[in-house]
Amino acid sequence: MGSVELDSELVKRVQQGDKAAFDILVQKYQQKVVNLISRFVSDQSECYDVAQETFIKAYRALGKFRGDSQFYTWLYRIAANTAKNHLASRARKSPKYSVDVEDAAYFSGESQLKDNATPENLMLTDEIKQTVYAAIERLPEDLKSAISLRELEGLSYEQIADVMDCPVGTVRSRIFRARDAIDRELRPLLE
Repeated sequence: MGSVELDSELVKRVQQGDKAAFDILVQKYQQKVVNLISRFVSDQSECYDVAQETFIKAYRALGKFRGDSQFYTWLYRIAANTAKNHLASRARKSPKYSVDVEDAAYFSGESQLKDNATPENLMLTDEIKQTVYAAIERLPEDLKSAISLRELEGLSYEQIADVMDCPVGTVRSRIFRARDAIDRELRPLLE
């Protein structure tokens, strides 16, 4: 039984009153939800509070879940909205991103750095990390969310469209624009 089939079976069990089935879903997705929320909320303890609020909202709304989308896509949308609402209520700026150079594998020249782990190249790798991190921080919120969901969470374009509640074409455009902005800042380092 695949992950999607297992999720829909667990959802049915929860809808029939099986609380233990919901516990399984929480265990399965808790870390992914916390990771997603940490893209919006920088304080780690607040991330866990927002994650808990996400699961409470999901549990209460599960009776209305009809399976039009995959469970975790639906859950991600709740998590993203809960995080945004949390930020709005706190009137805080958006969070710190932790971006690994591995997440920037689509940039040209990056694979050459892996082949030569000299001190100079390791220092350059650090500089690339900092540049990617800074570039993402400067992106407008819609581009930042799209690139994070794609590169850091590994969601498909369709899933991102579902989470961000916009057409797939808009998602593609946002990711392209985000990558282009990051690439422009990386180019001088990689030349």
